[in-house]
Amino acid sequence: MNIALLIAGGSGARMHQSIPKQFLNVNDKPVMLYTMEAFQKHPDIQAIEVVCLDGWHEILRAYAEQFHISKLVNIVSGGENGQSSIRNGVYDLMEHYQEEDLVLIHDAIRPMVSQDIISDNIAKCRKYGSAVTVIPCMEAMLFSENGISSSRTIPRDTLLRTQTPQTFPLGTLYRLHREALAKGITNSIATCTLMAELGYEVFFAAGSEKNIKITTVEDLDIFKALLFQRRTDDRDVSQ
Repeated sequence: MNIALLIAGGSGARMHQSIPKQFLNVNDKPVMLYTMEAFQKHPDIQAIEVVCLDGWHEILRAYAEQFHISKLVNIVSGGENGQSSIRNGVYDLMEHYQEEDLVLIHDAIRPMVSQDIISDNIAKCRKYGSAVTVIPCMEAMLFSENGISSSRTIPRDTLLRTQTPQTFPLGTLYRLHREALAKGITNSIATCTLMAELGYEVFFAAGSEKNIKITTVEDLDIFKALLFQRRTDDRDVSQ
């Protein structure tokens, strides 16, 4: 079984909005519902669980019913940071699914995730035991300790930019989070960084520049433009 674990526990302070960014409406639909629809549509995803801010669970259930997200199986509360939110979801999944089931951990505010990205995550994780969505680093990279100046570059061909999904067997995730707590690691920024901090190797799946994470107002503008282009492309195909 393949389960999408969508992380929607953030408050979105950088958006300067009165509601969390994952619930901002774009074309009369909350951002995270676009994300949920992508996993709902994929034939190899059997279940969706969401880690969500307290106070928004019932609103999310109502939206899921309105937009026919039939694969939604549960909503759990988020934690004080991303690592604890993911841990809450993983611990809940362990009560209902098997260790060998795959969990695709995905930011709810990456609504442009494609069917190909989801498929490649599943295939790579089945083959290698893990899959972290990445794209090449195309920019020149500078190292700075003070944030003001630099005299040191980092070769960009050694760098990859990570996205989500990040996919692992459920049992692996469960043991990873237990080990992290035992070692006092409580605020790693992503599952792939937590794996690295604990000394584990991860393997890569193909990402896309379009698989954007909406964290700023500018990101929201880019998302709207990508949606417009997708609708235009869909109309061209149907004609």
